[in-house]
Amino acid sequence: MSSENSATAPAMPKPKVFIHVNHKQILGAIVGKYSLEKHSSHADRFDVEFIEVRNQPFLHAKEGELYLRHGDKRTWLNNDLQSFTPLRFMPPELMCYQGRAVVIDPDVFAVGDVWELLSRDMDGMALMCRPKSGNKGKGGALASSVMLLDCAKLTHWRVEEQFNEMFAFKRDYMDWISLKLEDRSRIGLFEDEWNDFDRLTPRTKLLHTTKRRHQPWKTGLPIDFRPADKFRLFPPKHWLRRARRAVFGDYALAGTYKRHPDPAQEAFFFRLVSECLDAGIISERDIRDEMAHNHVRHDALELVRQQAA
Repeated sequence: MSSENSATAPAMPKPKVFIHVNHKQILGAIVGKYSLEKHSSHADRFDVEFIEVRNQPFLHAKEGELYLRHGDKRTWLNNDLQSFTPLRFMPPELMCYQGRAVVIDPDVFAVGDVWELLSRDMDGMALMCRPKSGNKGKGGALASSVMLLDCAKLTHWRVEEQFNEMFAFKRDYMDWISLKLEDRSRIGLFEDEWNDFDRLTPRTKLLHTTKRRHQPWKTGLPIDFRPADKFRLFPPKHWLRRARRAVFGDYALAGTYKRHPDPAQEAFFFRLVSECLDAGIISERDIRDEMAHNHVRHDALELVRQQAA
């Protein structure tokens, strides 16, 4: 290549880790960003950026409308715990369909160095992820909650257009979010440790506190998410759940969040929160505000002090 061509070639954008998030999960996102930078010896080689629901007019435009989810029609609520999930398909657009990106949920925390993921050989694949666990994984569903993206190979990802297709009942949310609409031959699998579901071991790279009923910072709070159930006659919990929603609303009588079954993961999270406080990234007032909105458990500061002791 001539020096003239080299001089005019567009610069490749700096790799980024995107955390998609709404107002209910913002503390997790802030702590997650801190963990990514803390645990990387190459933190100067990538940026971390939030993609927030509040900044996306196309999400708010569909408030209260019906969309297709698991073959059923559900109501879109921007106040739902996981209203951010369509935004995981936005990074290629934000990167102008160039370069590398990783996208993670706001309940994902770095234990290892994310640069190892950002810089790995993708073997020509458009994206890399891991299978979902349990029956969903056996059915071919992939976990889009952590993805490594080659943005130049994902030019067909157009979030607003594809989000709107759900409301025309042309795109099923569950098929979209499980990557069943993608060409499987262009998807590679990385090690489970890069999206470790509620498991913290010496091999864990990214810890994902994915079981919503016992996220470490939600213990004791009223449940504010809607189970993604597909109607079945058996077991009866499915039609009982639907009857409860129809009579009492989406969240009434849904119960409370339970304590995380692994004390080590709870301690890990609140140790990170303590470090964020020490670094001035967040303040006690920020945590108290989140507690007042029932986004964070009401004994959070007590747990932070225990980690600082």
